[in-house]
Amino acid sequence: MTENKYFIRPCTWAFLLLMGLTLVTWFIGMKQLSGLQISLIVLGIALLKGQLIGDYFMGLGQVSGFWRWAVAIWLLLIGSMISYAFYISA
Repeated sequence: MTENKYFIRPCTWAFLLLMGLTLVTWFIGMKQLSGLQISLIVLGIALLKGQLIGDYFMGLGQVSGFWRWAVAIWLLLIGSMISYAFYISA
């Protein structure tokens, strides 16, 4: 196997994506953007970050069966409940 000195592992890409998404949410907070759409975007970013952490840093991306989907189902359930709460309060 030959080594490529420019090879970046998938977990490094996930980390960089997590940092980029964190900067996006920080920017939204610094600009004091508000509204239902912005709240749902920030919630979606948080859910995406949770899924990335589950897949790459908890190792669930390589597992099959129930455990592969446990984090995704939990995130969708909680995300749906929070989205509904935002929706009915608007």
